[in-house]
Amino acid sequence: MNLSRMLGRRAEEGRPIRVGIIGGGKFGSMYLTQARLTKGIHILGIADLNPPRLKQTLARAGWPDSQSSATSFTDAYTSGKTFITDSADALITAGGLDVLIDATGDPAAGIRHCLKAIDYGRHVVMVNVEADALAGPLLAKRAEAQGLVYSLAWGDQPALIAEHVDWARTCGFKVVCAGKGTRYLPTYHQLTPDTVWDTLQTYLALKDPNQINLKMFNSFLDGTKSGIEMTAVSNATGLVPQENGLSFPPASRFELSSVCKPKEFGGTLTSSGTTEVVSSLTRDGKDIPHHLAMGTYVVIEGETDYARQCFTEYHMLEDDSGQFAALYRPTHMIGMELGLSVASAVLRAEPTGSPIGFHSDVVATTKKAMRKGEVLDGEGGFTVWGKQCPASTSLARGYLPLGLASHVALKRDVGEGEMLTWDDVILDTSDMAYRFRREMEAAFS
Repeated sequence: MNLSRMLGRRAEEGRPIRVGIIGGGKFGSMYLTQARLTKGIHILGIADLNPPRLKQTLARAGWPDSQSSATSFTDAYTSGKTFITDSADALITAGGLDVLIDATGDPAAGIRHCLKAIDYGRHVVMVNVEADALAGPLLAKRAEAQGLVYSLAWGDQPALIAEHVDWARTCGFKVVCAGKGTRYLPTYHQLTPDTVWDTLQTYLALKDPNQINLKMFNSFLDGTKSGIEMTAVSNATGLVPQENGLSFPPASRFELSSVCKPKEFGGTLTSSGTTEVVSSLTRDGKDIPHHLAMGTYVVIEGETDYARQCFTEYHMLEDDSGQFAALYRPTHMIGMELGLSVASAVLRAEPTGSPIGFHSDVVATTKKAMRKGEVLDGEGGFTVWGKQCPASTSLARGYLPLGLASHVALKRDVGEGEMLTWDDVILDTSDMAYRFRREMEAAFS
């Protein structure tokens, strides 16, 4: 409860936390608009492949031109300004850097940046949940071995859900389920960047598809981002995915404890101690009042009669039996809340969520029938979506992780809805991301 005071002390002492961020997209820009206003934080440098576009982004985020006018990292360090570069490596190796934020969204790039940051003694805040889902458990282990923090990004849903779980366990509650809300229909698994705009227009106030990255937005609707984020949650908490992955049951925020409990108690879950994402739509496409599309939740079990009595007395969101209750957060502010991860990593040497094991995986699953030789295009694309799967099942069946299902060709004809395997595609075994993923599987199998 005292991070802001600790930051203030650092500011008074002239020792601000010096931060570097790779990627100036939506998440990065939301963080930067607040970081400039946070005492004790100095954005030493920003790396982006398009510095002129980044300058425009900073202007929209409220940065005066003078703030990003440093001519070098040395100038930035001494002046308190920020240096902009197109070189992630130059940023990672810059003198005085305390913590690196990877906000690229590219799993291979995230792994590479993280490993280099660890080599140079930097804490890492991994906004890039794609990289975390692909190889986060081993990245966290590498950081810990060097006395560094590898952290999920506060403000993004996985870190918030991990905090819900930690709250529950610290209070002595059994965690039945944890997750988030989203907008979902079964047909969304077949959405592509060419078809997603029609769906987006039904609930977003957007007039021009060129305003947004359709492939990225598609990954939120086709089920992929949910699979990635719940994998991050599982690996950070030890919650185990359901056998068949996420089922996206419709539920309002007031129905969480009735829906997200085991089937034997009248709910939808195959087991207790798992993850689930609830839909803000009924299966016939109608909006659910008081839905949780932007929020997060945890469902707990009262294991004594007195605990259940207290659930009632203090107006917890109980199921009909009073045995289960829910706590939820209605929304998340992604990058605008990221400062908590930065401060916690440096000031407390503590992550806001971090993998503790390899419990869950995200498997490349076909959106359509395809022929031998066709090339997969990864997250949010035309060919595959990411399905959450228990890591033990993924390893036993040799499933292909979604993070490696981009720019690779099929070895055989495949049908719609198939969970692909390593043997189904032609992979570059010399690729760093491939080798690191295989190393992680060996380390945690």
